[in-house]
Amino acid sequence: MTEYGPQPVERRMPTEEARDLLTLVRELAQREIRPVAAEEEESGRFPRETFTLLSESGLLSLPYGEEFGGGEQPYEVYLQILEELAAARLTVGLGVSVHTLACHALAHYGSKEQCAEHLPGMFAGGLLGAYCLSEPSSGSDAAAMRTRAVRDGDDWVLDGTKAWITHGGIADFYTVMARTGKEGPRGITAFLVPGDAEGLSAAAPERKMGMGGSPTAQVHFDGVRVPDSRRIGEEGQGFAIALDALNSGRLGIAACAIGVAQAALDEALAHTAGREQFGRPVSDFQGVRFMLADMATQIEAGRALYLAAARLRDAGEPFARQAAMAKLFCTDTAMKVTTDAVQLLGGYGYTRDYPAERLMREAKVLQIVEGTNQIQRVVIARHLTGPESR
Repeated sequence: MTEYGPQPVERRMPTEEARDLLTLVRELAQREIRPVAAEEEESGRFPRETFTLLSESGLLSLPYGEEFGGGEQPYEVYLQILEELAAARLTVGLGVSVHTLACHALAHYGSKEQCAEHLPGMFAGGLLGAYCLSEPSSGSDAAAMRTRAVRDGDDWVLDGTKAWITHGGIADFYTVMARTGKEGPRGITAFLVPGDAEGLSAAAPERKMGMGGSPTAQVHFDGVRVPDSRRIGEEGQGFAIALDALNSGRLGIAACAIGVAQAALDEALAHTAGREQFGRPVSDFQGVRFMLADMATQIEAGRALYLAAARLRDAGEPFARQAAMAKLFCTDTAMKVTTDAVQLLGGYGYTRDYPAERLMREAKVLQIVEGTNQIQRVVIARHLTGPESR
């Protein structure tokens, strides 16, 4: 570590248990995740064994209750753990966030019997989840979905296609929103669909700008039959369940974004401290120092914003507006910081031999997933001024 090099992020954890958890995650990331991140992203390899290890370590269920095997950690802690994982490799951090999102519907709206049957495997049994809301023709306008579930005796039969599904084709279970009634948000119901259900298939993974190790694919439902016991919540409640999950999920994306930004800042600090030009370290030049200062300030501001929203959530207070703000600000920050990191590394930053260009490509998707940043502005404005007049 150089004099001007990166320092570990100082975190104020609320309990000794949380501090020990942070130490465990940092060690795991340093030993298992970070060393192979670049190579596996380049080859497009999904690290399933890492997720198995995370499951066995209790890291796939941190914000859920202990009754069914959850970690019983506040969101304030969970999000900081997520940031550490994303800083090591976004495929892992985002994958944990998506799995947590996929568990949300059952954990918060499922019956006692449903939770007892399914949550232990989802929390610590090695299962991996996916969340199915978007469709080819309904992304931001999710309530316009066409995937339909029709009642047939004690079963439901699902037909349709979901799009942009993280873990599509490799997930063990899918939380699926499907239309069971009239058009609009009140005609949507949530279902828990096993990954090996007959009639369920996935298209080839999308060829993405970044996150090559994380499969994103369309998922097809062709007469997929699920029993009514796998319906989550009431008929017609699915869209409300989906939005509730997304409020929390957006905080996960915000934390991942700050992790990516922190990793980029660390790269920039190490490079500019270790490289000399005109007889002195690059980090001695005022223009460079000011860029680094701005990057660090933006990261700290984003971290404070997502933690403030998390503390509201932990206190049981409304946090949807703050979650949208955190997702918006943190992901824009990640894009700005990673772009600046590439600039500070100069020609090296533009090559795949250094992590900065990968971090820049990965940051872009965070401005899009789980509600584009344009949609976040719509959400924030509605909280401030009310819905738009028609």
